[in-house]
Amino acid sequence: MTNTAIKQKQGRRDFLKGVGAASAAVAGATTLPGKALATVGEQKPRYGMLIDTRKCVGCHACSVSCRSENNVPMGKHRSWVEYIEKGTFPDVSLNFLPRLCNQCSEPQCVSVCPTNATYIRDDGIIVVDPDICIGCKYCIHACPYDARFLNPETGAADKCDFCVDRLAQGMEPACVASCFNKARIFGDLNDPDSGISRLIASNAVSVLRPEMGTQPNVFYIGIDYMDEHDIRFPKQYIRVTTHRDGNVRR
Repeated sequence: MTNTAIKQKQGRRDFLKGVGAASAAVAGATTLPGKALATVGEQKPRYGMLIDTRKCVGCHACSVSCRSENNVPMGKHRSWVEYIEKGTFPDVSLNFLPRLCNQCSEPQCVSVCPTNATYIRDDGIIVVDPDICIGCKYCIHACPYDARFLNPETGAADKCDFCVDRLAQGMEPACVASCFNKARIFGDLNDPDSGISRLIASNAVSVLRPEMGTQPNVFYIGIDYMDEHDIRFPKQYIRVTTHRDGNVRR
């Protein structure tokens, strides 16, 4: 082999090494809490949240941090905590229920949007493009979890998006980071070794309004909840303080 041929072969080898190193750097540039994003050939992440209501003390740290992080207008909420009182004296109970967009796999809000402003990202997070949204409120009325609102400042639909800007920087959603009792767990549902997947596998979990068929990706442990749609206990006293507009729902 001539010296010229040897140099050309070495040059191609060095070039391919450089391409591989650059690709690896790009793949690891944006990270999840504790894990790099999926690289080529790996399964894409599907993000979800698990809320352990046994640990929730109703402190509203999640709601406050969400409002601060996302500049939520006063009187509107991306994340909130409901207080649920029910029972007949002396058998009464008080439970706390953190609420947010359920990031459904079969979202009704997406199917009714006439401009495709609401869509599902590759990682399963449902977002709203305010530049395309026309403020028709179809998605707001279609959501069975009352998780959307019309932002009076942008004129577009708004809701929780798992703090996608924070995720892009490798940080957890603001509500998760601010929960001092670790009642919220966020992670990749497609990774069986992630913290959220292990907890779902080892605990009895529930979702809100499963009869709607939306396949929520927000799960609960220890949920004890009834709302105005629950007809199983028509004589059961229940008072839900939503801490939203109108406050008491029932």
